[in-house]
This record gives sequence, structure tokens and C-alpha cells, in this order.
Amino acid sequence: QVKLVESGGGLVQAGGSLRLSCAASGGTFSTYGTGWFRQPPGKEREFVAAIRWDGYSTYYADSVKGRFTISRDNAKNTVYLQMNSLKPEDTAVYYCAAKYFGNDNSQAYQYDYWGQGTQVTVSS
Repeated sequence: QVKLVESGGGLVQAGGSLRLSCAASGGTFSTYGTGWFRQPPGKEREFVAAIRWDGYSTYYADSVKGRFTISRDNAKNTVYLQMNSLKPEDTAVYYCAAKYFGNDNSQAYQYDYWGQGTQVTVSS
């Protein structure tokens, strides 16, 4: 059983930056691909970014490509989402998810474990 805990959310002005962290425990983290999803107010959960279990490939939604960067530190059992040039439409609850030997998985149903989420609010 893998437990995921997100942190780093908050309120930021448009154009600003935030770095989200997802700390994992309870499993061999280096064998899990990890994704970030978000759920804007009143909307469905959507894919943001994913990183392969070994960190050798990444995958992004078009809406965040060039602004967000996903990375991982397997020694610290942590995945990061660096978010730059934030826009009001990035406002959402952000979730991390893990999939055993995951790769460029962009569908929520493909993931085995989920965190509780962290709120990101971007003001205009």
C-alpha cells in the first residue's frame, strides 16, 4: 500500500510560480510511475503531467506544456511539479497519483494510488 501526501499549494498571483511536492511512503517508490492531475472548481479531474517510474520520460497536457515541469527524486521518495507562469485557469485542487511501473499514463483510472490533494489558487 502506497501513501501519497501532497504539499506546496497556496495562493499566488498570475504569472507567479509554485512547486508542489508529493511524498510517498509504504512502497518501493522507484517502481511507480507518478502523475499529477487537477480538478478545477465545478469541473472534472484532468491530467496535468506524468513521469515514468525511472524518471526517463515525462508527458504533459497541452495546457501546461512549457510552463510546468514534473520531476522525481527516488532517493527522497518524492515527485515534484514546478509550475511557472501560472494563470487563473490553473486554479484547482492538485492530486498526485502512482501506478506500478507507470509510464506516460494520462487517464485517472490507470492509477492505483492517490493523494488527498492540495489547493492551488491563482489570482488575476
